[in-house]
Amino acid sequence: MGTTITKEQNSYAANAAAQNLSARFSDAGITVEIIAHNAGKRFEFVRIICSPEQWRAVAKHLKNELGVNHCAMVTGTHYPEGGDRGWEVAYHMHRWPITDVEAHTMIVHSGESLEGDDIPMEFEIFINLPPGDSPAVPSVQDLWVGADWNEKETWDLVGIDFEGHENMHRVLNPHDSPVGFHPLQRQHKIRYHDFNEMYDDPQGFGRKPVDEGRVK
Repeated sequence: MGTTITKEQNSYAANAAAQNLSARFSDAGITVEIIAHNAGKRFEFVRIICSPEQWRAVAKHLKNELGVNHCAMVTGTHYPEGGDRGWEVAYHMHRWPITDVEAHTMIVHSGESLEGDDIPMEFEIFINLPPGDSPAVPSVQDLWVGADWNEKETWDLVGIDFEGHENMHRVLNPHDSPVGFHPLQRQHKIRYHDFNEMYDDPQGFGRKPVDEGRVK
């Protein structure tokens, strides 16, 4: 875009999106709120909290009704002593007024002239999962191509399954990592000691890092 949007545009877009989502999903117990960043221009974004069973309906609404067209990031967290919450998945989404164009052409947007659903907006979705050994949420790989790698990475590191994802495989850990090994699960106890990575042998990693002994 040639210029950035204004605070007024941002506030309008956030409120319009939140009202739209609340009207559609409030009866289902889905939480929708507007949050402001605490740094930079302190723009507002929309935070959604839903269950795994509700996620696909929310995702389709975001894409088809609110124009969300970019999956920026997916993260997962393990809470082994979290009470009713054992795991959490967070999706970070954006709506951009950007479309595919023909080669050797471009569209230049003037931020301050954007209106309605063309105004960029950020969405943050939290999906809480109960304790257990088989955390899972439905995949949205078919809705946003950006979810493909991000869901793989979250499964690889945290062990949260994305049901319906095609071609799930390791992307950061070695492909021959032991089944069930996901290093960001708290029980694996991967730790750092004097800048030397230490792996617990019972978890299947009885090897030293290739740079052991190197001055860091």
